[in-house]
Amino acid sequence: MLGLLSVWQLTGHLSSAGKEPALDRAARIHRAELRLGFPNEASWQRVVLPRPWLVKAANRYYAVMHGLGTAGTLIWVFVRHQHHFRRVWTALVLVTAGCLIIQFVPVAPPRMLPQNGFVDVAVQYGQSMFDGTMAGLAPNELAAMPSVHVAWCLLVALVAARLTSSHWRWLGTAHAAVTIVVVVVTANHFWADGVAALLLLLLLYSFEQCAVRLRRWNAGPSGGI
Repeated sequence: MLGLLSVWQLTGHLSSAGKEPALDRAARIHRAELRLGFPNEASWQRVVLPRPWLVKAANRYYAVMHGLGTAGTLIWVFVRHQHHFRRVWTALVLVTAGCLIIQFVPVAPPRMLPQNGFVDVAVQYGQSMFDGTMAGLAPNELAAMPSVHVAWCLLVALVAARLTSSHWRWLGTAHAAVTIVVVVVTANHFWADGVAALLLLLLLYSFEQCAVRLRRWNAGPSGGI
């Protein structure tokens, strides 16, 4: 995880010199989404703008719940399903690493495109995470593609669905749904950023299934897992 934090800092350092290309990529993503028929994120944002309490709540959710939700899931897996912990932890590390590698190509968030109708609501209400540092680390605001927030919340929902059949599994699904809406209405991510995170998770799952089949094949009929 320390290695991933180092990569995160490196992507921020390298992308800081490429703000104009990052803005151009963001504008092209938005145009492509509209041509493909995606809902305009700016129109979703306009629904919540007249409700300051809802905007502030969305800003807070964006800032803290991806970390708290993921940490809470890891603790739950370690306490209640310890034999699955290594797989869940490995999946989290791999999907985070995948996101960070892609983020070496900087992409600006929608909130940096006011000409497209977006509003930086975090700055508007003094709740921006990008004004300073977090635990001595400088956030990278040109790392919108893919969305780590979406990748983590989808992983939380998947883990909850696979490890429990109780009603609590819907908490993971609700967290994922709320996070996806929040990243859009706060103008921190495009729909495409979430789609890229989902594709990365599906790729990771495919590799995992291939690895499981390969281990079973190598173990033979008498030493199956």
